[in-house]
Amino acid sequence: MPSPYIIIGLMSGTSLDGIDAALIETDGERHVKRIDFMSRPYDDALRDKLRRCLGQQDATQDYIQDAARDMTLAHSALVKELCAAHPDLQIDAIGFHGQTIYHAPNDGVTIQIGDAALLAEDTGIDVIYDFRSADVAAGGEGAPLLPLYHRAIALNEGLDLPVTFLNIGGVSNITQIGGADDAAIYACDTGPGNALIDDAMQRLFNKKYDTDGIVSKNGVIHTDILDKWMAHPYFKRSAPKSLDRDAWAVEDAYSLAPHDSVATLAAFTIESISHHITSTNAVYVCGGGRHNTFFMDGLSAKLSCPVKPIEALGYNGDSIEAEGFAYLAARILNGQPVSLPTTTGTAPNTLSGSIYKRAQDRHAI
Repeated sequence: MPSPYIIIGLMSGTSLDGIDAALIETDGERHVKRIDFMSRPYDDALRDKLRRCLGQQDATQDYIQDAARDMTLAHSALVKELCAAHPDLQIDAIGFHGQTIYHAPNDGVTIQIGDAALLAEDTGIDVIYDFRSADVAAGGEGAPLLPLYHRAIALNEGLDLPVTFLNIGGVSNITQIGGADDAAIYACDTGPGNALIDDAMQRLFNKKYDTDGIVSKNGVIHTDILDKWMAHPYFKRSAPKSLDRDAWAVEDAYSLAPHDSVATLAAFTIESISHHITSTNAVYVCGGGRHNTFFMDGLSAKLSCPVKPIEALGYNGDSIEAEGFAYLAARILNGQPVSLPTTTGTAPNTLSGSIYKRAQDRHAI
């Protein structure tokens, strides 16, 4: 077994709500000790800068580079805050996902912005980054990337398999764990999560999100529009598969009354998730969407198994993704794959990720 590392995992999802930072000790296999977690929202100016970058394929543009620098410094500030809370710990590395602005694996493209060199030099800690591009280059989807961490949780907790982990972030994705073998993992993006609803809330109500699904609960679901969206070819494709937050043409939602628009978009999230979940003993929900009772009640009504927030297992559902990227960073340090043919469709034994060593380490080489 490899020796454990102490790693900070950083995640900024497609909802653009902010940065999550998780401090864990892990060997990238079964050993996982959760130490601390912090989260900080983006300020409105940075969120607007990042929103402008979404869908852009040329990350060299000046305004994207400017957003990447500001975003990186915001990550660095949170890393420093987390380190200050644990002065006795020597941090081995940072797992830095960056901000996805464009994801089109069918075209061989996935773009995450963020300056690993700046982060390493500003924090004095080596940075593991670029988790997705090698996977895509090897024929994979580049997402979802947390299934191996989900498997570690399932096996460590002794769960009655098969079980499903559902993440409702900007995009929703699932991992189904049937056993300890690599072949017993099924994973894919299921469709929209919070992103389309957040966009609608901003556009129609000038709010960042639908708190507890209150707006959705007071709207009418227009099944004709929902059926049209569910006829998208994506839902006929087999897993592994992934998508971009802006893959959906949902402009017809805005022909509806505002509450109905949000309710119908929320129903789209529920319907697309339940479409992909087959035989499972339980669904454990991570990500911001688990706070939305419209989602949780809707999924419970659709699925013939318990649907529970991952807090039922004693985990913090807000920290799972950041923990996962710390876990994957350990695997990269070990020279181990972070994805599998059954989770992303990548070639066997694909090794992903890059390592930026801080200046002190480079001088010692």
